[in-house]
Amino acid sequence: MKSPKIVFITITLLTLLASSFFVTSAPQKESTTTIFTVSKANQKQTTERLVESGYLRFSLSLPIARIMMFRFGTIDPGGYKISKGMNARELIVKLTSEPQLKWITIPEGLRKEEIGERLAKELHWTSEELDKWNTTYTAMQYDYREGVYFPDTYLIPVNENGLDTAKRMINRFNERFLGYPEKFTAKNIKWTTALTLASIVQREAAGSHDMPLIAGILWNRLDQNKQLEIDATVQYARGKTDKGWWSPIKGSDTRTIESPFNTYLNKGLPPHPISNPGMDAIDAVLNPEETDCIYYLHDNDRIIHCSASFAEHQLNIDQYLR
Repeated sequence: MKSPKIVFITITLLTLLASSFFVTSAPQKESTTTIFTVSKANQKQTTERLVESGYLRFSLSLPIARIMMFRFGTIDPGGYKISKGMNARELIVKLTSEPQLKWITIPEGLRKEEIGERLAKELHWTSEELDKWNTTYTAMQYDYREGVYFPDTYLIPVNENGLDTAKRMINRFNERFLGYPEKFTAKNIKWTTALTLASIVQREAAGSHDMPLIAGILWNRLDQNKQLEIDATVQYARGKTDKGWWSPIKGSDTRTIESPFNTYLNKGLPPHPISNPGMDAIDAVLNPEETDCIYYLHDNDRIIHCSASFAEHQLNIDQYLR
């Protein structure tokens, strides 16, 4: 077994060799900058891709690159602007710095202010830029005030402004929503109405499995001219609290928060979506489950129970929530 001292000397010599190689290695003539993406911090896979793509020119570069990454740090997921005109040392220093494009995942069911907070943190927005996201960039068209900032994973330049990011997310929504306006029109449903209902289904469901049933129940209530009485719409009207955007409401909130988004006080749908739904919620609104139910609740295990009358609903409350 080698002594720690020998191991240390070996690593030191290899590191010095690597450093010397990187400093003296002549860059290639090609200097066109490209985006090199890293989906996850996998050192072996990343260095192999660098060799295969021609950024590191020799097979010897592969073990040396790994040694240099050990010295300089890991490669974070993201996008890096590099060129084949860089020598190997410049390349590794670039790749072990902060990425110039970041992967940002937007979960389903967030309201635009929550999305803005995530973007601001990852892209280092100023408070002024975040405010513009909330009040300007996402408010230029009424139908695009909410619901169209599609939940997905994006690779976004760290210097991108909020307006361009809003357009990026709307473009993704338009790509995924392609063909759906015509499908809803065939059922005599406006796409904006469908998107608003989908945003409620997204917030109310315990998962994609119960979205069609919830959509069917909400359609029943709308068809019977009943108030939807959805807590999530009241949460949207209330806004952020010290416990977040979607903390539980009080019973008094349903009676005292005067807003067109309060579906306890107003019949019909809110003026526009309350969140940004995914495709499962949109599909559920397009293809709701046929049901006689007009009430539902989730028990403590998030299992849904529905009923066709208020009396049955009360029994469900007594059985599953008390």
